[in-house]
Amino acid sequence: MSIDYKLKNTVSKDAFKYGYLLKKIFPYIKPVMPRAILNLIIAIPLGLLDGVVALSLKPYLDLVINGDPAKTYSILGHEVHIQAAFAAIIPFGIIGFALFQGVLKYLSNYLTDWTGNKISNSLKIDLFKKLTNLDPQFYDVNSSGLVLTRFLSDPEAASRNIIDSLKSFIATAFGLVGLIGVLIYNSWQLAIIGVTVMGIAITPVTLIRKKIKSVSNASMVVGGNMTTNFNETFAGNKIMTAYNLQEMQNEKFEDQIHQQFHLAMSLTKRVGWMSPIMYFVCSIGIALVMAYGNHLILSGQMSAGSFASFVTSLLLLYKPTKTLGNTLTSLQGTFVAMGRVFELFDLQPHIKNAPDAVELKGFNNSIEFKNVNFEYEEGVPVLKNFNLKVNKNETLALVGNSGGGKSTVVSLIPRFYDVTSGSVEFDGVDIRHFELHSLRDQISFVFQDNFLFSGTIRQNIMMGNEDATEEQLENVVRMAHLDEFTNSLEKGLDTYVGERGTTLSGGQRQRVAIARAMLKDAPIVILDEATSALDNKSEAIVQKALDNLIQNKTVFVIAHRLSTIKNADRIAVVNEGELAELGTHEELMKYENGIYRKLYEMQFKNQEEAKEAAGIS
Repeated sequence: MSIDYKLKNTVSKDAFKYGYLLKKIFPYIKPVMPRAILNLIIAIPLGLLDGVVALSLKPYLDLVINGDPAKTYSILGHEVHIQAAFAAIIPFGIIGFALFQGVLKYLSNYLTDWTGNKISNSLKIDLFKKLTNLDPQFYDVNSSGLVLTRFLSDPEAASRNIIDSLKSFIATAFGLVGLIGVLIYNSWQLAIIGVTVMGIAITPVTLIRKKIKSVSNASMVVGGNMTTNFNETFAGNKIMTAYNLQEMQNEKFEDQIHQQFHLAMSLTKRVGWMSPIMYFVCSIGIALVMAYGNHLILSGQMSAGSFASFVTSLLLLYKPTKTLGNTLTSLQGTFVAMGRVFELFDLQPHIKNAPDAVELKGFNNSIEFKNVNFEYEEGVPVLKNFNLKVNKNETLALVGNSGGGKSTVVSLIPRFYDVTSGSVEFDGVDIRHFELHSLRDQISFVFQDNFLFSGTIRQNIMMGNEDATEEQLENVVRMAHLDEFTNSLEKGLDTYVGERGTTLSGGQRQRVAIARAMLKDAPIVILDEATSALDNKSEAIVQKALDNLIQNKTVFVIAHRLSTIKNADRIAVVNEGELAELGTHEELMKYENGIYRKLYEMQFKNQEEAKEAAGIS
């Protein structure tokens, strides 16, 4: 089993490659580029507005508060008292300014959410396509919670904040430029002090990047484990209740909550100290500015309005500096999530079409396993030098002890997995030379626990052939012995079955699955313990449906029920990954110490006697 499928071992190694990550996400930003650019343009005046506020204090203090009431200015031949004019205009200016700022902020927030959601949705759609194209090995080694976190939560964190972060960066950058401009306009001497102190204050920020990355990764893993716990509690609620496992589940979840808490506090300990330090450094800057500013005012080099404007600009300038730690934490978390998302895109299916793959249109003679060796994990063989030939329209039963390799044998036919060595061949051609979609079109499956999708019975059956006519549908419903059941339902085939088909009994789910397989009408049928979980009465009905399904088909059947096995043309005994015996029931019973005979004596004979006692044929 290739380790690159294990998501827990896939960390965000590219979290600091900002240029690389932005290049990767650009194709998702490109379709929303006009609105994104408009949003970023709006961020420019939003950033500069703080400078406008600070700059306006100078004329207010100098002309209104400390101005000369008698001073006038000629406008179009009229003498206007400057102090009175500014005193009248400023209240309306404040209202107009607030309105303008509010409109810009509304537009910016709307555009941020619109573009963020669009990018997130595009990422999720492409990731879901990636997920559906990964082969069963991926699902074998990853928990559902981790998959949900990586394929749903990470794209959200990666994309929803990227435009917001860029917008904030631009607004902050232009805000800093505007405020520094106001500082220089009011006093270049004080500006040197203020900007130098700000530079010193932000230096510690560069020290925490790696800690943010590691904690962000660890938090996402714990989040995935929590989601898994919820999924298992939901899906396994009956087992949990039957075995009184509530306390165990509670303890597991509580432990995960504590892990999440410790990770959050770990980050707080390393990031939280920056804000107090920045406040302290910034306060030194303000103290120095005030001390030197007093000198400039008293010496007549600076007006009170200029000083007030300068101090306001400095305070506004230090505000984003003091919260920079939290801003960087959020931004780095976005890049960590982005790195994890694009690592998912790098996952490649192990099972894929060969460059010269051809369409499979059926087979004429046989399916053959030639010297097949297979292992799920390196060094742990499951099938060993397995050789078997099955003729067209033959029914082969696979029997043997649990874990012997029966399910693995049938899983190799549709290429759920590929052989480690050897080959599986149709008419002498290795199945790896066939196009995957056409190969799987030739095969119908009925499993022990058949999965039904949320939807109606009709929708689940039609998955076998979406183009089937109503007549074909009714025919398979009848042949699957499903009609008596569906006719008793108020909505018939349009009855909603719920998630996983839990509103149906085991026998009913099996018959829906059989009808689905019938509608597909593939020449190869694989029955993986299709009746083992049913009681005798349900089995008898399902067996009749199966008999209809396998007519004139090549059938591989894994079974623990003697009736199914005895009806097979041949029986293959798979023991510890090897083909131990092959023949009919009568032939295999002749081996006095044979494996099949022992299985019969231990398992099958009791089934036969029990059915005879119950009067079931």
